[in-house]
Amino acid sequence: MIEIKVPELAESITEGTISSWLIKVGDRVNKGESVVELETDKVNIEVNADDAGVLTQLLKQPGDIVEVGDVIAILEENADVSAPAAEPVAQQAPAPSAPAAPVHNQAVHRFPSTGQPVASPAARKLARETGIDLNDVRSADPLGRIRTSDVKAAISPAPVAEAPKTEKPAQKPAVAQMETEFAKPVERVKMSRRRQTIAKRLVEVQHTAAMLTTFNEVDMSAVMKLRAKRKDAFFEKHGVRLGFMSFFTKAVVAALKKYPLLNAEIQADEIIVKKFYDIGIAVAAPEGLVVPVVRDANQKNFAEIEGEISQLGKKARDNALTLKELQGGTFTITNGGVFGSLMSTPILNSPQVGILGMHKIQTRPIAIDEERMENRPMMYIALSYDHRIVDGKEAVSFLATVKELLENPESLLLEG
Repeated sequence: MIEIKVPELAESITEGTISSWLIKVGDRVNKGESVVELETDKVNIEVNADDAGVLTQLLKQPGDIVEVGDVIAILEENADVSAPAAEPVAQQAPAPSAPAAPVHNQAVHRFPSTGQPVASPAARKLARETGIDLNDVRSADPLGRIRTSDVKAAISPAPVAEAPKTEKPAQKPAVAQMETEFAKPVERVKMSRRRQTIAKRLVEVQHTAAMLTTFNEVDMSAVMKLRAKRKDAFFEKHGVRLGFMSFFTKAVVAALKKYPLLNAEIQADEIIVKKFYDIGIAVAAPEGLVVPVVRDANQKNFAEIEGEISQLGKKARDNALTLKELQGGTFTITNGGVFGSLMSTPILNSPQVGILGMHKIQTRPIAIDEERMENRPMMYIALSYDHRIVDGKEAVSFLATVKELLENPESLLLEG
């Protein structure tokens, strides 16, 4: 017997959720082959088999929470591939003399190692969605395996037969199954593990940090003119497009060097001021917000920053980011403008003490002097900061520095 266990995942990650099995009972597994996908707080991880064999038991089902070291499946080195376990044989079922509903009174088969009922994945999913404990479900399967029909029988036991009543129309099943606490139809969807983690951390940071937000606006005319002038030559030379994120990353790094407390974190009664600049770039991934990190952004030129952001964004959308690419970060930039946001108050990415929010570029009339007005491409920017170590003067000055650098971007471009 070969046990498949949950491996060490990463520092600070001790558990995960079974996302999906990549093999089924009866499959032969080669050494090093991926067998299951685990969803952790940050990324999905595929677990590989350490030895070869035939899968004979799945001890955990999709949706189950598992910890490092848990046994989740069993391989047998010399098992017969042609005989998958736990599948009922039709000839063994007693043939009823007349059509009748199945009798759900068979003893439920259980895994010897855990004592948990053997059930099909669909039955487990239905039980989770309806709040049914599989230990309370009886099986109609001759082999004692719980199927969806058994769970449905536990949800709605067969009523005693009555004479049909013709004076009233039959009640629709959807109405009969409607949850009593709502008067109208609802859909109940379980939060993914990642969404639960995002929710928990966003609430925690608002309880643990003295968060405040200050705003400014940037005239993007100079950046847009510079991009229009150099974008073709930039793409031909580097193979990546010159976007706005590299300008903002460069401006943030320069401002952090001037106001280092925004590149720090609090540990107990100490302030840890970081002398490196790993900038997190918030990305909207299919399963929720993730923040991959551009390492040593101060040492990278525009092309390197644009290339890395593009690569990390693609990996985020493909759910292919590694834990290393998500860990750390000294300051975060988030761009709600890509979704049309005109202004927002970004929430800190703990334990960081600063986050810069970019927003939609919108043409607005701006007073050039007492007599002239011009339409300019303007962007509101927002800095949320931890007031425990960053004072208002420092935060406002930081944001003003970012504004000044973006409105005079030639100096940023000359640096790299």
